[in-house]
Amino acid sequence: MNAFEALGLNEQLVQAITDLGFETPTAIQEKAIPVLLSGTTDFIGLAQTGTGKTAAFGFPLLQLIDATQRHPQALIVCPTRELCLQITNDLETYKKHSKNIHTEAVYGGASIMMQIRNLKKGVHIVVATPGRLIDLIERKAIDLQKVKYVVLDEADEMLNMGFRDDIDFVLKNTINRESTWLFSATMPPEVRAISRNYMDNPKEVTVGKKNSGNVNIDHQFTVVPAQHRYESLKRFIDFNPGMYGIIFTRTKADAQEVSERLSKAGYDIEALHGDLTQQQRDKVMGRFRSKNLQLLIATDVAARGIDVDGITHVINFELPDDMEVYTHRSGRTGRAGKTGICLSICHSRESYKIKSLERMINAQFHKVDVPSGKEVCRKQFFHFMDKLMQADVSHGDYETYMPDLMEKFKDISKEEVLQRVAALEFSHFLKYYEHADDLNRADIRGERRPAERSGDMNGSRKERTDYNRRDSGYTRLFINLGTKDGFYKASFLQFILDESDLKKEVLGKIDMRDMNSWIEIDKAEAGKMISAIDGKRYNNRTVRMNEADGGFKRPNDEGGRSDRAEGRKRIYATKEKRSFR
Repeated sequence: MNAFEALGLNEQLVQAITDLGFETPTAIQEKAIPVLLSGTTDFIGLAQTGTGKTAAFGFPLLQLIDATQRHPQALIVCPTRELCLQITNDLETYKKHSKNIHTEAVYGGASIMMQIRNLKKGVHIVVATPGRLIDLIERKAIDLQKVKYVVLDEADEMLNMGFRDDIDFVLKNTINRESTWLFSATMPPEVRAISRNYMDNPKEVTVGKKNSGNVNIDHQFTVVPAQHRYESLKRFIDFNPGMYGIIFTRTKADAQEVSERLSKAGYDIEALHGDLTQQQRDKVMGRFRSKNLQLLIATDVAARGIDVDGITHVINFELPDDMEVYTHRSGRTGRAGKTGICLSICHSRESYKIKSLERMINAQFHKVDVPSGKEVCRKQFFHFMDKLMQADVSHGDYETYMPDLMEKFKDISKEEVLQRVAALEFSHFLKYYEHADDLNRADIRGERRPAERSGDMNGSRKERTDYNRRDSGYTRLFINLGTKDGFYKASFLQFILDESDLKKEVLGKIDMRDMNSWIEIDKAEAGKMISAIDGKRYNNRTVRMNEADGGFKRPNDEGGRSDRAEGRKRIYATKEKRSFR
């Protein structure tokens, strides 16, 4: 008996599975399919992306559908257009031997009128993004009264993207559902709240530990000065000539800047961020999926829902502010039993985050050095030689040219031919890396403290902190804006950089509180930031910025109390987008 047949799937679905070449169910499929086939049991499946979750709920749904009833019987809600289309395409493949079952994908960025027409023709399974689905509900273009099965896929991502109210709205409009199936990579409190409010004694299945990382992923990190992030990234790309990967940045400005620099250097890379139209986004993703692009650089928001097979590397140009996001980033590689690498380029001030991540995902991180120039050249050289040896010469009338070639090279030794080939292929690498710095040197920008260089490692923590702030080239600025103004760290970072027209590399640690924040910044650039921001009007008050030690006080002193008192008088619209006037 086929392993999938033993799980309870019918002959038509087993035939589709056989056509796909699947022989053994994944762990989540093996545990989920028998439970979901009952159709009456609420279910929570915790598993990383790339573990076969779509098949785990897709096959049971197709078996439970009554093809004679042309109305929505199953609803799958997912966070992004890309994932919506991927699930729909997978279902089309799964049902190739199951006749007369119709699916429809509804998502933003496409004609809503066309989607409405297709829904009116009668469909059995609707795959939807939250925003477009609610739009259709409000237009009364979709009837969810007869929906029996609701699937929330990538539930944690939907909540991270702010779809909590949308999910509540959808679940309140599917009052006759017989079961709710929730799939998620992690189980934050918000996801647990959904299960408490809308699910009845759900069966919970965890593949691996909660919040754990994929065991097929090698988690690596390197520590470099902030101003050498780009050069370190470039070296890792050059050191892995077969890389097919995604690079993550915190902001769209970083994604665009790094993409432009790498493109100018000759790399096949494009940026994916919120400023792209849907047509531009589809074009970029099409090129990446077809591997016409070697690299994709993206922000977390723009990359949500991307599911591409064969990604070898995920590179964190910067670690995310929210550590839960790391799980989603790393989950883009090491899928379907394949191995992958997730590399994080860290500043020394971020090193503590690595230990937190190790505890969170229950996996060990390996510290790696930035490759030297010679190591990069050597790796590229032998990669080229391997390609040369594996070149297919079976097609083409090469024999016709051999006499001329032999005559041309009769006075040149084999060693000299190889040298000339290497010179043609690698002259640009050799020139670029000829005088390349060792980026692992701790003293490139004073990363080592005096006590460490002298061998005295017993200095107090206060002494080390004072050295960082006083002698490392950084100063601390105070600003009377904080999280109560609707900022989180990434948006606050983007905000101060946009207003000051400075690069992120000049900043150090950012310490945000409710009413105030402190910013470490290169001393040479502190005056420029203060001039650009201090005295501006923001949300009907004057923004104050100054050096922390020379002007404004912390929240627990007189100046801080006064600032908090001023802040209490204001009404915060934390969701509203604001700008200087």
